[in-house]
Amino acid sequence: MKRAIKGFNVLKPGLLIATLFFTVFQSKGQQLKPANSGYAPVNGIKVYYEVYGEGKPLVLLHGAFMTIEMNWGQLIPELSKTRKVIAIELQGHGHTPFSDRKLDITTLASDVEGVMNHLKIDSADVAGYSMGGSVAYQLVVKSPKRVKKLVIISSTYKTSGWLPVVNNGFKGFKPEFFNNTPLQVAYDAVAPDKTKWTKFIEQMIVFAGEPFNVGDANIAKITSPVLLISGDNDGLDKVELMKTYQLLGGGIAADLAPMPKSHLAVVPSQGHVSLMMQTKIILGYLDDFLK
Repeated sequence: MKRAIKGFNVLKPGLLIATLFFTVFQSKGQQLKPANSGYAPVNGIKVYYEVYGEGKPLVLLHGAFMTIEMNWGQLIPELSKTRKVIAIELQGHGHTPFSDRKLDITTLASDVEGVMNHLKIDSADVAGYSMGGSVAYQLVVKSPKRVKKLVIISSTYKTSGWLPVVNNGFKGFKPEFFNNTPLQVAYDAVAPDKTKWTKFIEQMIVFAGEPFNVGDANIAKITSPVLLISGDNDGLDKVELMKTYQLLGGGIAADLAPMPKSHLAVVPSQGHVSLMMQTKIILGYLDDFLK
């Protein structure tokens, strides 16, 4: 790992986070082959998906710059033992081709719903990490009947849910900062057109810099049970996280009232990247919540 990150310490936190993520999961990625994979034609683009296992459907949505393997490689082999796991690669990520179409969480959520339609899945449990969590929030607000249970890992439904240092992390970024990094290696390994690398990075930098807000009132209307998983030092504003949990019905005195259907888990001594590496812990929370 030291060799992989040497030379990146002068860059800003966002790139270092993504590089560390790749470094950790490249050597430990899942070896399980999907039972089915392909492209769903949705909203003018083709979205890549992989399907594993059998059972009740569980849709997985990755974080920014990630691929299925990088984000979910440790979890898919276990989750697919009892579930039909549908892992999706969002616009421009992994196998999904780059598109000039503007990136925003509303469009990405519509893409996810389109993949579900393509696979004839009326409803599913949905888990999203980081950017994927924001997309999942938008999905359940837009199409509540499509989401049975929702798992949000180290993510928020609005820009102010992150600490200022995170929101400022991509300011001043230039595409060349990403060149010749492990992220580009991962991109080149699976992207349909490797020449789109710079355009993809430019698009993602713009996307990361634009404020978003699904809306407090919309979050309060969510009827699906929600599991919030956060690292205690993962960059989320914990005051805002608690407000989110309260909007979902949590933060009560459960000895005096029924336990809320939504749950909150704050994992100690974990950052944004290291939280996703806690496979056993996350699996334990998922198993308990999704049963």
